[in-house]
Amino acid sequence: MMTDPIADMLTRLRNGSMARHRWVEIPASNQKIEIARLLKENHFIHDYKLVERAPGGVLRNDLNHHEGQPVIRHLERVSRPGRRHYVGVDEIPRVRNGLGMAILSTPKGMLSDRGARREGVGGELMALVW
Repeated sequence: MMTDPIADMLTRLRNGSMARHRWVEIPASNQKIEIARLLKENHFIHDYKLVERAPGGVLRNDLNHHEGQPVIRHLERVSRPGRRHYVGVDEIPRVRNGLGMAILSTPKGMLSDRGARREGVGGELMALVW
């Protein structure tokens, strides 16, 4: 039994990116699909696709590389099941002075740090990416 599936997803993306794999397959869930959508919108992954091979489905993430180097340099889980981390709209961090992004779970859905500031909502700080 896995206690933190989001941390597992982030670890698979980080390891696959550093090993220069072309794609990574992850057991799918709605929350993981939303995280993949945010990573694609911010150009950290090339694309994602839900593959219906397993009972719950598999999320295939096509990783992005630039000049042979992985685009994802750092992927960090902030809020964990044992220690949740909530931030207000004024406390949302700017990751690498805007070059990276924070992923937040808000009442308006999963948003990037820019989207949460634009919507004027805070929430659970899930991860930091740069």
